[in-house]
Amino acid sequence: MMNSTHTTPKPQATNSLIRTQSYVNGMWVDAANGETFDVIDPATGNIIASVVDMGNADVRTAIDAAHAAWPAYRDLTAKERSTLLRKWFTLIVEHKEELARLMTMECGKVLSESRGEVDYGASFVEWFAEEAKRTYGDVIPANTKDKRLVVIKQSIGVVAAITPWNFPLAMITRKVGPALAAGSPVIVKPPSETPLTALAISYLAEKAGFPPGVYNTVTTSKNAEVGLELCENNKVRKLSFTGSTAIGKLLMSQCASNLKKISLELGGNAPFIVFEDADIDAAVKGAMASKFRNNGQTCVCVNRMYVHDRVYDEFVGKLSVAVAALRVGNGMDDDVQMGPLINEKGLTKVKHHLADALSKGAKIIVGGNALEGLFFQPTVLTNITPDMVIAREEVFGPVAPIARFTDEKEVIQLANDTPYGLASYFYSKDISRCWRVAEALEYGMVGINEGMISTEVAPFGGIKESGIGREGSKYGMDYFMEMKHLCFGGIN
Repeated sequence: MMNSTHTTPKPQATNSLIRTQSYVNGMWVDAANGETFDVIDPATGNIIASVVDMGNADVRTAIDAAHAAWPAYRDLTAKERSTLLRKWFTLIVEHKEELARLMTMECGKVLSESRGEVDYGASFVEWFAEEAKRTYGDVIPANTKDKRLVVIKQSIGVVAAITPWNFPLAMITRKVGPALAAGSPVIVKPPSETPLTALAISYLAEKAGFPPGVYNTVTTSKNAEVGLELCENNKVRKLSFTGSTAIGKLLMSQCASNLKKISLELGGNAPFIVFEDADIDAAVKGAMASKFRNNGQTCVCVNRMYVHDRVYDEFVGKLSVAVAALRVGNGMDDDVQMGPLINEKGLTKVKHHLADALSKGAKIIVGGNALEGLFFQPTVLTNITPDMVIAREEVFGPVAPIARFTDEKEVIQLANDTPYGLASYFYSKDISRCWRVAEALEYGMVGINEGMISTEVAPFGGIKESGIGREGSKYGMDYFMEMKHLCFGGIN
């Protein structure tokens, strides 16, 4: 029997990190028009807080402040910027529990995952505090005897970061960490679903001592007009966005007006392949970790599973047992593994994908039912075919669709038959196959016998319509800096 419940939330103490004003030029400010919008707890439907709803004029003020702060901030030594980032990292870690509870309240993920996200998000601040001191240039052997050729890297200028609701802390730090390390002021525009976590870490950045104008957070429900301002304002030199491919394409076209540098981390359609020689228990563990984390609402979640015919029944059976044991409820309860979907739109999408699959022959093995509110049972589907919507598009919910395969080339073709190329996963004990399949998969990231692939030390990003650029790792700094060639002539 499905172990799924919709629990009554426990009363929560007032969170000392809650801020409801935007943070601009070192001050906590209201919108010029006095407007606000509500932040809703998806588990209860209750209003958590009302935050300021900024418009174009407010955003231009933030951009001007950041641009004015740029010269002095970029002239700080790398060690001075590193010290500021290190203080911010320490404060984030010190406030881990408050940040985690705030995150769970506004995005619904369970507390254990929220605590993990605080650690994950803080790791980018720590990493780029260290990388700030390693933005090395180069000396190039000259083409003539009287010249010396040098390459240096410099701050790109004001960076706008538009972030998603599913990782309301880590998607900010993964962007602003390298920007601040490189000497660039930032303007963070969090989603209207989860502005409170963004404002909380802005408060901690203020406490860390970043100069006025260097760190700014603008909250708004006017996504289209504010996004357009960030794209078309030529004082913003770089835009970094995480979200859907459709919105990413729109922002890219808007940035073309001034050829703004962009980084885009967009949608995916991650395949998960289990070969006949795989460790099935390990594959089930990896599938559970990747598919059902944050209720299936991550861009690197497994979206479609391909299991070899020889091990299909064993894998489906063991996965179904594990999925049936998941407890659904309010993320504030410590014994819950699955929270709600973020909103009604997300729930409707899951229902649509499931209904389409069932109409085309899919079979429910576990789950398949909506619960009270925004909760949905974790679900296992079999008999999946390529013509189903769930095989072509992200479901962004707790539904695991499984298809059979018999041939390696066939399954690679199926896995690559998508415009997306963010994350992919497969399980095999054959080292030759591991190299062969990893190289053949058209994805920016490949998990080989591993379902959790994200870390601050490795580059995160996709190919094809899943994005442009990489975040994290030693490569992450390059997307927030300009390369300059210095040619010294007349050397005798």
